[in-house]
Amino acid sequence: MRADQTLQPLVWLRGYNCESLINDVLAAVIVTIMLIPQSLAYALLAGLPAEMGLYSSILPLFAYALFGSSRTLSVGPVAVASLMTASAVGAVASKGLADYASAATLLALLGGLMLIAMGLLKFGFVSHFLSHPVVSGFITASAIIIALGQLGPLLGVTLQGATLPSLCHHLFVQLGEAHGLTVLVGAGSVAFMLLARFCLSDWLAVIGLRGRPLKLIIRSAPVLVMAVTIPLSAAMSFESAGVPLVGQIPSGLPAFSAPQISWPLIQELALPAFLIAIIGFVESVSVGKTLGARRRQRIDPDKELIGLGAANTAAAISGGFPVTGGFSRSVVNFDAGAETPMASVLAALGIALAAIFLTPVLYFLPKAVLAATIVVAVISLIDIETISLARRYRAADFWAVVITITVTLFAGVELGVLAGVSASVSLHLHHTSRPHFAVVGQVPGSEHYRNVARHDVLTEPHILSVRIDESLYFANAAHIEEMVCAQATLQKDLAHVVLMCPAVNAIDLSALEALEEINTRLSENNVALHLSEVKGPVMDALERSDFLNHLSGEVFLSHHNAVMALRAKGTADPALT
Repeated sequence: MRADQTLQPLVWLRGYNCESLINDVLAAVIVTIMLIPQSLAYALLAGLPAEMGLYSSILPLFAYALFGSSRTLSVGPVAVASLMTASAVGAVASKGLADYASAATLLALLGGLMLIAMGLLKFGFVSHFLSHPVVSGFITASAIIIALGQLGPLLGVTLQGATLPSLCHHLFVQLGEAHGLTVLVGAGSVAFMLLARFCLSDWLAVIGLRGRPLKLIIRSAPVLVMAVTIPLSAAMSFESAGVPLVGQIPSGLPAFSAPQISWPLIQELALPAFLIAIIGFVESVSVGKTLGARRRQRIDPDKELIGLGAANTAAAISGGFPVTGGFSRSVVNFDAGAETPMASVLAALGIALAAIFLTPVLYFLPKAVLAATIVVAVISLIDIETISLARRYRAADFWAVVITITVTLFAGVELGVLAGVSASVSLHLHHTSRPHFAVVGQVPGSEHYRNVARHDVLTEPHILSVRIDESLYFANAAHIEEMVCAQATLQKDLAHVVLMCPAVNAIDLSALEALEEINTRLSENNVALHLSEVKGPVMDALERSDFLNHLSGEVFLSHHNAVMALRAKGTADPALT
């Protein structure tokens, strides 16, 4: 493999100029401003020290810039991955296998190595196994759990649990212990950020402020809240008044170290690491493709696996936790004019400077402000539109969404994603086990054949034409056999059955046996079986078997040729008389 196929800077640095650098610098400034509060907030969401959020936003950005294929995807801690991390490391800590921080770094390492291995094995196609409705349902349910869980810091109480029932129970029990000043700080922060997101652009447009300066102000809302609440907290002694603060954050850059590794710990974290990695990969590829399409830039799923794997491995050795490509952060990076991953590299340098110089100031930051940042961020993840569309469009997709949301809310995030995947696969198998078929006839004056139940078509009393609209495999072989034989009994003067196969892309061994049984049962009733419009790969497979030697009829290139030839034969077939 050539170096320029692995190290992406050798690709995107070609033609890099001063204008590109200016655009990347501006985007980096905006993303850095956004990343500082988000990184701190998502670390606390994951149950980890706040500084781990900063650490997860430095080296991983460098690693992704080296190996990732998207030019505008911005990696770092995200809400859903942080929630899944909290669930996984909480289970490990409760068993005494490791502390939260050690478990989180190993979780990132395992996920990173899994992603790299899948990338090297060209497993980028795994992103296709999680349907959009399932991912949407999982993220929606996770967003609800995240938002509900952040009511604890907003109210100044401690909420435990990772499911809707447990969070609601603890909230009900502790609602009377809400801390007034904390509630005021939290509610004020949420209100300001919501106003900035939904109303500030219209207000500032009135005075003529538009374009990038307007976007910078709106995206800086969390930082503006921090700029107000931190000095207010220090001046009014919020800490002595009982308002929970972020507290002491170690200054400086993270020390490089290997995560704590033990076999029992690996066994406990392997499945959560895989689920976090896959969900993060699917989300990243989806965001990367969406943004790349706007500039006609191609995203390579296999390189994305390696890029995200390298980012998570970098997080693990620099004291961080699992990271992935964030939707809101990447959109901000794109809208700010980022042209290359240099914007992420510069943003990482900005976070590194914050970790060195700003941590003493962050001591006085109320945790309620970070909770407000998370709540406002996850509101956009609740996707009611997809649920509504799935309900109207297709029952299978709707039930996959409903099952995913229900299990995630009531049983937890890990079981939620497994239930979603299982529901999708089960519904797909159920659907393909009873494939759509149609008895077809000739459209008058043409060589086209359409469903007799939908169109006014011509049919022959001694010819049954059946179009099969699905590949044939073990799950639907028996159904196809019964369906064809049942249709054959409905025509009194039947002499020929033609299976029209333009949609059949594969025939497995079970389906081949079903075709042989159909051929035998029809032959016993002096009816010949024919095939038409068989695709090349399917024909190749049939020729490797004995089926064509036993076939009572013929294989026709087109269905019209089949009908014309069999119409001329009439009811007497020499092969059967």
